[in-house]
Amino acid sequence: MSHNSLVSSSDPARSDDLLEAAQKRWDDHPVNPLNWPASKKWRIALTLSLVTLLVGINATAVTTPSLIIAERFHVSDVGFPNSYWPVTVWNTGAALGPLLLYAGFTVMVIPQAVAPNFATLLITRAIAGVFGGIIQNAMEQFIADIWLTDKERNLPITLYTFVYVAGVTLGPALGAIVGNLSWRWVFYVQLIIYCALLPFVVAVVKETRGPIILSSHAKKDHSLAKAANEMAHPPLSKLMYEAVTRPVHLLCTEPVVFFLTLWAAFCFGLVFIMTQSVAQVYSTTYDFSDPASGLVQVALFVGETFGFFACLPQNGYYQRSAARNPVEPGVPIPEARLPLSVLASLLGLAGGLFWYGWGSFPHVHWILPTIGLAFVGFGIMVVITTVDMYITDAYTKYAGSAIAAVAFGENLFAAWLPLAAKAMYTNLGFQWASSLLGFLALTLTLAPILLVWKGESIRQKSRFISEATYS
Repeated sequence: MSHNSLVSSSDPARSDDLLEAAQKRWDDHPVNPLNWPASKKWRIALTLSLVTLLVGINATAVTTPSLIIAERFHVSDVGFPNSYWPVTVWNTGAALGPLLLYAGFTVMVIPQAVAPNFATLLITRAIAGVFGGIIQNAMEQFIADIWLTDKERNLPITLYTFVYVAGVTLGPALGAIVGNLSWRWVFYVQLIIYCALLPFVVAVVKETRGPIILSSHAKKDHSLAKAANEMAHPPLSKLMYEAVTRPVHLLCTEPVVFFLTLWAAFCFGLVFIMTQSVAQVYSTTYDFSDPASGLVQVALFVGETFGFFACLPQNGYYQRSAARNPVEPGVPIPEARLPLSVLASLLGLAGGLFWYGWGSFPHVHWILPTIGLAFVGFGIMVVITTVDMYITDAYTKYAGSAIAAVAFGENLFAAWLPLAAKAMYTNLGFQWASSLLGFLALTLTLAPILLVWKGESIRQKSRFISEATYS
């Protein structure tokens, strides 16, 4: 029986000939998403990638004009960085949202643009974050729906991670470009882009869930009816219960999920910390304006782009590991995903943070700490991609729940960690504040090093990983 079998497993001994024939017909049917032409798959994938990128921009574009917004609404940063709340509530919404969609997200940009007070801005951004978080996480499910093997999914997942991180990285740059018009134009420009893209999204993006498509076609093609009737239909209440409880269970009981979530969440949180740190460092040290500081963060995007291309040969190395797998010959070894991420964490994250911190002096040209930011971006991209793929490989059947746990941690760190950035950089100084983050990066690198060394035995001892493995 194929991997995408739609037959309920409650009666494995059943061998009805008609059912098997219907299942075989569905496996080979052209409307089955796994059988779609590559051009159609990539057309939808690239469209959803663009949507993910634009949603991420909405999360952080508000950071560049944050002081102007705070002044407009009489919000003070004395004692606490209250001007960062618009980003915090967005990411909190994104963390809770996945535990309707594009149109709802687009509609919620309107009250952000015309908000008469700070409270309205915060509430509408929290709701937009709920919609945005669901949209961003939807692409991973789409990838699972239409690409069957891990080899086929390597490039789509790498692309998804890139646009996921790049969107929030480029947000301050958009704020810098249009912020001089008015802070409201940061939202107006996004609204124009989202509305222009909406008809294209509706035209290109189609239903990709195999069971839903099968059920629809079984009404027209009665030869598929048997397979459709035998599909398991868990109650919605059960699905929602598992969607909430299983990620929490994994996060609290699986050390692999917990520590890799910490690692990835720290990296994603760094993107948002830099929206605060860069503005503070470059305005104070180099007398940069807020828009100019926003443009500096393009350096992170440059590093992330290099990280994207570095991940491609890493994917090939992972596939070749199948030839040397003594436990499951022919199956790639999950730990083969990790070597590049260890180097990226040590040299990119930690090294880049030390470089950025100790290059931030008035007598040092601004390009030097900016190069350090590019190294940080490289490390962020490689680490988050690695965690995403390793979790998927190790927890296979429950990969969606494990990834949801990671995404929850990433959005919480992105929401709340940067609130301490301004105080940290003020009290410790620019050099030691960045060094503290560098030492944290070094410490968290112990997690993948341990997995490279003992990953196989750790996976064998995990009851949940054994249960999550497809037979």
